[in-house]
Parts: sequence; structure tokens; C-alpha cells
Amino acid sequence: MKETLTALARGSGADYCEIRVEDSWQTSLAYTGKDLENVQESHIFGGNVRALVNGCWGFVTFNDIEGAAQRVKEAVSNARAASAHVKDRSVLAPVAPVTAEVKLDGRLDPRKVPLKDKIDLFGAYNGRMLSHEGVTSTSLRYFDKVTRLCYTNSEGAWIDREETDSGMGGVAISRRNGTTGRVATSEGGRDGFERYRSLELKFAEAAKDAVETTDAKVIEGGSYTVVCDPHLAGVFVHEAFGHLSEGDNVADDERMREILKFGRRFGGDYLNIWDTGLDKGLRGYLQYDDEGVPTERTVLIDKGVLVGRLHSRETAGRMKEKPTGNARAISYRFPPIPRMRNTCIGKGPHGSFNDLIKDIKLGVYAMDAFGGQTNGELFTFTAGQAFMIRDGKVAERVRDVTLSGNVFDTLRNITGIASDFHIQDGAGGCGKAGQMPLPVSHGSPHIRIKDVVIGGR
Repeated sequence: MKETLTALARGSGADYCEIRVEDSWQTSLAYTGKDLENVQESHIFGGNVRALVNGCWGFVTFNDIEGAAQRVKEAVSNARAASAHVKDRSVLAPVAPVTAEVKLDGRLDPRKVPLKDKIDLFGAYNGRMLSHEGVTSTSLRYFDKVTRLCYTNSEGAWIDREETDSGMGGVAISRRNGTTGRVATSEGGRDGFERYRSLELKFAEAAKDAVETTDAKVIEGGSYTVVCDPHLAGVFVHEAFGHLSEGDNVADDERMREILKFGRRFGGDYLNIWDTGLDKGLRGYLQYDDEGVPTERTVLIDKGVLVGRLHSRETAGRMKEKPTGNARAISYRFPPIPRMRNTCIGKGPHGSFNDLIKDIKLGVYAMDAFGGQTNGELFTFTAGQAFMIRDGKVAERVRDVTLSGNVFDTLRNITGIASDFHIQDGAGGCGKAGQMPLPVSHGSPHIRIKDVVIGGR
């Protein structure tokens, strides 16, 4: 296959041409309540050709190698036809072509675990939640995937890499007196099936918390000092700031280019934010992106100052900046676009969680994330769980806690960052431009934010 694909890319006649082939095996299962609702095993093979002619792209997919030569011709023809009608021309930032082979450690291959063992394990976890008094229903999803990805381009790159990905998410649901409590637990990674064993305590805690949530009062709406746990803080930095840092979101928006100028201050000296593909075992880990560019640790905010953003070769070329290894596609059916990997807020100097809350007279401790949305620099998130903070201590549980605000104001209002850094992986993923769920991860310590608007009664 290597000789066939490399010859096609180099002989395409395009200014630039790349071919990506994906061969993947996936297992998934789902429980709803006591029922095993779905069990699925699938094998998917396909590829795509992306050709650049006179600054315009042609993109074609295929499902057999025998048809790849014709698909190359079609991609080049499509790009050439488009170039007669398009004014904005794409320019690729230069990178050195890579030749590499990445083999999957056989110990991490989830296909070696019998399907029955997976069903038995997650069935027991689901039963653990259902057996808790007060839990009326559950939802549990698990998947694992092994993929071989082959990539070549007309500049001489050839990368043949194998990888695995997996995730699990469970939700305990309690209904009482017209109130519904939902609490989730999740796990995920690229480091094999063993991480899913011995998780009974996580599911038991989710069930207990769901029941307790039904007895919690709705929070009084207003402006509070909020302490976010590492999971919610990680979701915040991913959704509210990470997406704004993706090169296409900046290059295509004149206002964002003005706001997101390098050297602009967005927080205190203790605020550091980065995105990395180098953390092994995490769902955001990858050695090469889908343009064959080696990944890296890309610093976005350094000591409160904006210093970087996330690029594909195309957005880096448009903005005359450096590719960062963030060009990613959910599958061979899509072209790569700038996407996050593992996006994090770094450790801070403000001690422990207790140090963050000790001076808060009245505030909110917000944990986990149960949905949310962003619109430019505006965000709204719903906490999965929340408690009041009274006189420096965690007090009663509350529910229906929705946080909203402007991301830039919120970054400036971060008044404390603890040292208890934690990375969260789960079964979900990131969505953008119809490509979802892309495997990502996020991390943070506990953070304290002043003047957060919280919706409630």
C-alpha cells in the first residue's frame, strides 16, 4: 500500500496532494436502565484524497484502494474547477516531511478482551447504580476502537500509525417528588482496558449523589465567587477559550484577530494555559496530526499573556505563524481542521482547595459539567453538582447551577489557582463543523473566580 499511495500523491499533478487511509475496528455497548440496549462490533475501511490547485482544495473519499487513482484525479479536477471561482487562496505553512511507523503495544489492544467480559463488567457497574435505594434509572455507554492510519503527501511524508481509544460514561438518575437528579461518572483513555476494572466506588458515588441531588434546593440566582473543580475548570478552558484559540476561528474573524493579539494580557501572572498532544495514555494524545505534522505542547497563555494559538498548516500559512500539530479529522470522511488535543490550566500558587475557600463568606463550589454552550466569547455551563460555600467551608448541596459570562472577563476574574492539578478523560468528545465526537482531554487544578453570574430561582 505504501508504494501505491506515495506514487499517487507525488504524481497527482496538483500543487499539493495528500492521501489518508483509515482501517478501524470498534466495539460499543449501551445500557438503559436494566436493559442491555445495544451491542455492536464494526469494521470500517476508507480513505480520502485532498488536493490543492491554485490555492483551492478538492476533497474526495473512497472505500477501496483500487479506486484511489481515480479519486486522485477527481480531487485534482475539483480543485482546479474551484480555483476559477474563488478569490481567497489557501497557502500551506512549510513543514519537514516525516517518515514514521508507530505500532500499537499489543498489551493495550482491547480486541484481546472477550466481548462477554466487557458486557459482564459494565453490566455489573450498571447494576451497582440501579441497586442503590432511590435510583430509578441509569444510562451507561462504553466503546473501544483500534485504528490503523496511513498518511502520505506529495512532499514525501509517509506515516503508518496504529492507535487505540476508549471511553465509558455512566449516569445515575433519581426521581422524587417531581424532582430529577442526574449525576454522571466517566473514564477514558488510550492506555488499554485495565483502566475500567475496579470502578465500583465511582458508580456507587454517582448513585448516592444523584439521590442526594433530588433533595437539594434550587440555588438563589445572583453573582457569586465560584470555586470550580478540575473537571469543570477543564471544560471551561476547552469550550470557552480553547475553541477561540483554534486558528480557523481567529483567521476568519476580524474582531477575534483584534482581540486575540499576541502580547495581550488576559489574566494574572499565575494563569498559564496550554494544549498538548504529548501526554501518553490520554485521549488527547497523538504523535502526529492528520496532516503528518508532529504534535507538541503549545503554550497559549504564559503568565497571563497570550502567546500562542492552535494551527493546521493552512491556518498557519494564512496567519504567517507556525503549524502546531492540531489538524485533526474525526474520520476519513472529513478533511482535517484545527482542533484541540489535551487543553489545560496549569498549577497555581494558591495552595489547596481549602486555601481557596477559606476566605469566601458566601460562594458556590461547582463540580463536573452537565452540558453547556458557547457563542463566541460568551459561555453558559451547567454544573453536574454544586454546594454552597459559607464562612470558608463547603455547606449544603444545591441544584440547577448554571454559570454564564464572557470568557475574557472570566479569565481576568480568576483570583486563585490551586496546586492540585488533575486531568479528566471520559467517553465524550469535542464537536465542531459536523465532526463529533473527537477524542480530547482537559485538565486543571481547582480555580476561584469572582463575580460569576449564576442562574437560579
